[in-house]
Amino acid sequence: MKFKLGLLVLLLLSQISIAQNNMQAYLFAYFEGTGKGELQEQLRFAVSKDAKNWKAVNNNQPIIGSDSISNSGGIRDPHILRNNDKFFIVATDMFTVKNGWESNPGIVLMHSDNLIDWKSTAIDFRKEYPKNFENVQWVWAPQTFYDKAKDKYLIYFTIRFKGQDNLDFYSAYANEDFSGFENEPTLMFRAKYGAIDGDIIYKDGIYHLFYKGNTKDSSGKEFKNGIQQAISKSLSGPWKEDFKYLDAYADTKINVEGSSVFKLNNSDEYILMYDLYSNGRYEFQRSTDLFNFSEKTESFTKDFFPRHGSVIGITKEELERINKKWGGVPEKE
Repeated sequence: MKFKLGLLVLLLLSQISIAQNNMQAYLFAYFEGTGKGELQEQLRFAVSKDAKNWKAVNNNQPIIGSDSISNSGGIRDPHILRNNDKFFIVATDMFTVKNGWESNPGIVLMHSDNLIDWKSTAIDFRKEYPKNFENVQWVWAPQTFYDKAKDKYLIYFTIRFKGQDNLDFYSAYANEDFSGFENEPTLMFRAKYGAIDGDIIYKDGIYHLFYKGNTKDSSGKEFKNGIQQAISKSLSGPWKEDFKYLDAYADTKINVEGSSVFKLNNSDEYILMYDLYSNGRYEFQRSTDLFNFSEKTESFTKDFFPRHGSVIGITKEELERINKKWGGVPEKE
């Protein structure tokens, strides 16, 4: 009996490993930047075979309504993570068309075993943690990182409190059913001039935290912004801040935000993509070491106008499942 059980475990692990090494396409989770305002802040999916030419599924309509998963009625900045055959999405709980930019109550957590059916929870920080978060103004751009050593999911995001200028990263581990936090969120990293849109990726013993940073003069006035990074040998820090800018537009008048890094399937190359929100474009640069990126930018080919999103690799079977549910996957590319 023990032999059969052990064989079964090895078989399952083998299947997981095969699935991870058999990624043949990509899934892009995003919210829309055009069309009716009340429909923009909704979760959408797009797919690609090469991570450059993208096609929206479901006719670029939401795959799930924000009013059914959020407190505000809108979501922004969706981040998708896969860990073997489990999938997780976190997003900003914010509906700017209805409520403006002054505040948002918290974030949305979602999880799925098949990319089709999702369970969700909306967390209102002021209600859940009134002692320390009663005066929270923004809870922006949450993301999830799988902590392999602890077998837990770290959720991190930018916090701003009312009456303060600080834009700091806070974090907390998700509970077992990914419906909330184990403990109250605490300060994770404070960039010198503040930061938003954090994105952690691990490579060769180093955690890389990419984010939109800025530089200010002696009077506190910002005169430059763009994509920067901090590194650490531990998720718990300390994080060493690098003040150089990685994106190609930092020395121009074009602003970028919502950076996200993902590894190409069956390749040593990484893609740093970002949202040129004032120009309606989405572009990317390449790297193999996560420190040095191509100077020349490249553009996505797409039939939609994404705002701050993220990408994961998916299998052929998962691509077919998405197409069966929502349609839109090209027959040939």
